[in-house]
Amino acid sequence: MTDEQIEARAQRAVELFKQGYNCSQSVFAACADLYGVTDESLALRLSASFGGGIGRMRMVCGAASGMFLLAGLHNGSATPHDNDGKMANYAFVQQLAGDFKDKYGSLICAELLGLAPKPEEPRPAERTPQYYEKRPCSEMVAEAVRIYLRNI
Repeated sequence: MTDEQIEARAQRAVELFKQGYNCSQSVFAACADLYGVTDESLALRLSASFGGGIGRMRMVCGAASGMFLLAGLHNGSATPHDNDGKMANYAFVQQLAGDFKDKYGSLICAELLGLAPKPEEPRPAERTPQYYEKRPCSEMVAEAVRIYLRNI
C-alpha cells in the first residue's frame, strides 16, 4: 500500500471520528473493507463497544482496539487448537501495541487523555468544537491506521 493510500485511510478515520463515531469505530471502519467487510454499518456495529477505552471505562484506547480488531481479520485464528496461528496473531497484536505505546506512551485511555479512570455514567461526552480541540483522539485514530497499515 502506498503512503498516499495509507494517508487517505488515516484521514477517513479522522472524518468518521469527527462525524461522531468513537475511536475504535473510526479505525476499524476505515480499513475493514480490506478484509471483505464492505458493509460499513456492520463494521461500525462490530467495533462500537470498544470506544471510550472499552465501553467508556477508560481502559484500552479505542484507537488501539480498532487496530486489534483489524489484526483479527488479518491473521486471527478460526481454529480452536491452532496454537501457531494464535501465536502469529498475538505477536502481530503485540507489535501494533508496542508501536502505539512507543508513539503515545500508553495504551490506556485514561492515561492518554489525562482523565479519571472511569466516569460515573456511560454517557459519551458531547462532541463540541472544544471537545475536538482538547482531545488528541483525532490524531490517534489517524496514527492507529498508519501504524496498522504499515505493519501489514
